[in-house]
Amino acid sequence: MNGQIKYQPAFDGRRALWRGIGHLLTPVVRLWLQRRVTQGKENAARLGERFGQAAQPRPPGPLVWCHGASVGEAQALLPLLQHLHKLRPDITLLLTTGTVTSATLVEQRTTDTGIIHQFIPVDLPAAVDAFLDHWRPDLVLWSESDFWPGILNELRHRNIPALLANARLSEKSVSRWLLAPETARWLLAAFDTIYAQTGGDAERLQRLGAANVIEAGNLKQAAPPLPVDDAALNEWRARLAGRPLWLAASTHPGEEAQIVAAHRLLKPQLPGLLTMIVPRHPDRGAALKQELTAPDLRVALRSAGELPDAETDLYVADTMGELGLWYRLSPVVMMGGSLIPHGGQNPLEPARLGSAVLFGPQMFNFSDATAGLLMAGGALQVQDVQGIADAVAVLLQIPARREAIAAAGQRFASADDAVIERLSQAVLERLPLT
Repeated sequence: MNGQIKYQPAFDGRRALWRGIGHLLTPVVRLWLQRRVTQGKENAARLGERFGQAAQPRPPGPLVWCHGASVGEAQALLPLLQHLHKLRPDITLLLTTGTVTSATLVEQRTTDTGIIHQFIPVDLPAAVDAFLDHWRPDLVLWSESDFWPGILNELRHRNIPALLANARLSEKSVSRWLLAPETARWLLAAFDTIYAQTGGDAERLQRLGAANVIEAGNLKQAAPPLPVDDAALNEWRARLAGRPLWLAASTHPGEEAQIVAAHRLLKPQLPGLLTMIVPRHPDRGAALKQELTAPDLRVALRSAGELPDAETDLYVADTMGELGLWYRLSPVVMMGGSLIPHGGQNPLEPARLGSAVLFGPQMFNFSDATAGLLMAGGALQVQDVQGIADAVAVLLQIPARREAIAAAGQRFASADDAVIERLSQAVLERLPLT
């Protein structure tokens, strides 16, 4: 199973250097994690997991360690892991993530699925050693580009085979990595096979020296629609019936003010308009309500149990796991992260659920999905507040235009369903039968 990996002496030198630096940094990292606990960015009760201290015994039999950095990566991996569990229920699937919000999401979505969640250990020698000594993975399935040098080098040192799934790499990232090409090759060499989202991603990875790169498709594009509670959906549809409505999803600081400015432009044209805002980080909700409230704006907050009434202008939906509900309610969705240099958020999720999707100019983290949606006529790109207001006005006032964009977007977003089967087979062929 591990015969493909040929460890090179040069890697031993890098490993020794990295472990030495890691030991020196350990006290600093401990203080950093404690500070993150006070900020609500770490789970105090599970902080031991960040140092490789397992929360439960390792089950017998084959174990696949899968890693997705945050919410988006975890959501993309879950359908694949659920499919693997159906095919081989004897395999233990260990999923690590690095954020509190992603842990909450995984816990909500993995009841009765055979998936174990742990926080990824920090990239320090003692933490990585403890994690690997306990879990002893037979195979590692990494997602996208959350590269931890110490972990990857230790996998290679222990001859643990690793696959990189859903790999993506922008041209901007290639330019940065080419400033340190040996480091890029060193990191990518940890993976036996790299499954790229697109041909463009495959070509960029090969430029950095990656070997055995296969274009497999986009897991995020193959993911099933986000879940919803049907009773809640029916209740909200009745509550909002007849009101013009649009949603700004996964917004970041600096974007909400632009959304509110667009709302003010739209309000005279669309009496009763409700603008919903879902902040990317729900813990910003209370501060966001305070920031947005104004004499001419009534704001309600989901986490406070408030519901929009006929006078509500803005509804801040600052809860986890409800995007499936909000997307189904909203005929028009503006993607956050795209009005600032963040790189956008996943536009395929609302498109898959039949919303007409808008996004701003900064979509470099989803460049292929963006280009594909635009080419298919399944989204509109806007540049500024006026552009947002103009697009929302047209889409809410001309149903045929909105429905055409939504239908095209839904077709594109559902076009790569075979990637889950491809990756499942790649995992299973590398594992023992018993």
